[in-house]
Amino acid sequence: MSTGALTIDLDALAANWRALDALTAAETGAVVKADGYGLGAARVARRLAREGARRFFVAVAEEGAVLRRALGPEPEIYVFSGHMEGDTRKLAEAALIPMLNSIEQLARHLETLPGHPFGIQLDTGMNRLGFEWSDWAEAAGIALEHEPLWLMSHLACADEPDHGMNGYQLDIFRQMTDGLGVPRSLSATGGILLGPDYHFDLVRPGIGLYGGHPFEAAQQVVRLDLPVVQCRDLARGEVVGYGNSWQAERPSRIATLSGGYADGLLRALSDRATLHHGATPCPLVGRVSMDLITVDITDLDADPDYLTLLGPEQGVDALARMAGTIGYEILTSLGRRYARLEQGA
Repeated sequence: MSTGALTIDLDALAANWRALDALTAAETGAVVKADGYGLGAARVARRLAREGARRFFVAVAEEGAVLRRALGPEPEIYVFSGHMEGDTRKLAEAALIPMLNSIEQLARHLETLPGHPFGIQLDTGMNRLGFEWSDWAEAAGIALEHEPLWLMSHLACADEPDHGMNGYQLDIFRQMTDGLGVPRSLSATGGILLGPDYHFDLVRPGIGLYGGHPFEAAQQVVRLDLPVVQCRDLARGEVVGYGNSWQAERPSRIATLSGGYADGLLRALSDRATLHHGATPCPLVGRVSMDLITVDITDLDADPDYLTLLGPEQGVDALARMAGTIGYEILTSLGRRYARLEQGA
């Protein structure tokens, strides 16, 4: 291979969905925005539909239209950004369900798509999307008269179980929705793990499906192998890469691998990341450049054909910590040049 091989384990993805589904008495949907967290929304959603997922969530209408073509007419596809100006035709043609976020969106939806299903998003303290308390008090009567499918909000700190914001948002959500007779959804992966009080009628896991924190029991879904382009010997004192940022302190064997920041290998990984040959760690040395990285393979018995950046020895969250970021960014940054391979039917 001349580019990296990104292997997506669909069996592990399905197992993660089943494991999260088993934690609740609620229905379990799936968040597949950002092209299925970088892994391909169509392949991810098709497999999850086979497992029993019937409600899928995307960020914008354009993503929903693509997903509809992949899934066919039966599953419900919800759009977090709601009904934006210019979305009307996409929502209608692809039978997408907007999660309306404001009085303005509610008015637009009722005027341009009367009778078309919708849900309502409520702001319970995150201050990002959704009706604020005062706006909901003003609009609730009209919205409820048109029978929204769901009332929904989103937790800001669910990956920190002891954070006081979790209980605060739960209380606000209940105050805004109790007694309205509309199905409710509050929790993504982190909220599922907070327990039954947070589950309501529907949970919508995202990062946990793909093997990420805070779902510690998740199976790894992604493997990334990078091919070796060239190997060379360095004498003590020689340097590697742009800016001479790494200097050999011993006679060294250096492998140059195909992959760089154009492929989602964050530049912050320079001189920090570790790759593996089997179980043997090999440090990335020098700067990550656009198309190439350099790795110290001095301690290997022979030159490898490839090294593994994501795999059994190192998941997305471990790599994220090396870059000072989160697993979400690692996954959604994965580049288009990789050969994407599916494992599992």
